Amino acid sequence: MMRIFHRWLVVLTLLFSAAGVPTMAASVAQAEPCPDVQVVFARGTFEPVGVGETGQSFVDALRARTAGRSVDVYAVNYPASLDFATAADGVIDASNKVRDVATVCPDTEIVIGGYSQGAAVAAYITADSVPAGFALPPGLTGPMPASVSDHVAAATLFGKPSTGFLQMIYTGAPPITVGSHYVDKTLDLCIPTDPVCSPTGGDNGTHTAYAHNGMTDQAADFVAGKLPAADRART
Repeated sequence: MMRIFHRWLVVLTLLFSAAGVPTMAASVAQAEPCPDVQVVFARGTFEPVGVGETGQSFVDALRARTAGRSVDVYAVNYPASLDFATAADGVIDASNKVRDVATVCPDTEIVIGGYSQGAAVAAYITADSVPAGFALPPGLTGPMPASVSDHVAAATLFGKPSTGFLQMIYTGAPPITVGSHYVDKTLDLCIPTDPVCSPTGGDNGTHTAYAHNGMTDQAADFVAGKLPAADRART
């Protein structure tokens, strides 16, 4: 338990101490033109490196709704394994990417997303404060500033682990709470029978259905509606 606590303390320290401080990538001249839309997506457990099936379905649907606009996709770099403690790696990587884009490409609309364990990663980076039971060393400034959230157009979460499921698989995990700056721009999708996100769910097979049941289209519609008019599909 001490190992788990220490790992998350390190993560929170890195995440929140970096608030308001440009990362190394942000200080380097941008090698490529800034995209109109930047998707930062975390795949689910056991999915191969990339954005995963749900993430790709969502990206394809979003691109269909943003005709004529450039949509770049960043796959969050983390293990996505059964060792949920390593989700911390994704929290650090995703938050760094979001802050880098906000700094280097201030006119780019950022879209945060994740599926299953990746949805937890995506939600964690929006946190307003350090979860109860965790403390930061003196001198750290707290969570990412509101100025970062101003660059985030929307967030989409697919099959985010419920509190009960999360504690069943990893008792050392902080609670998953979408921060106040992101609540109104976040779509949290859960199939009612999915036991990962729904306390009453009992059909394990439905957890893999998000890419095929129309919810990625629903999420793309939601995100397109949050983008400035010029970023929406012209159909």
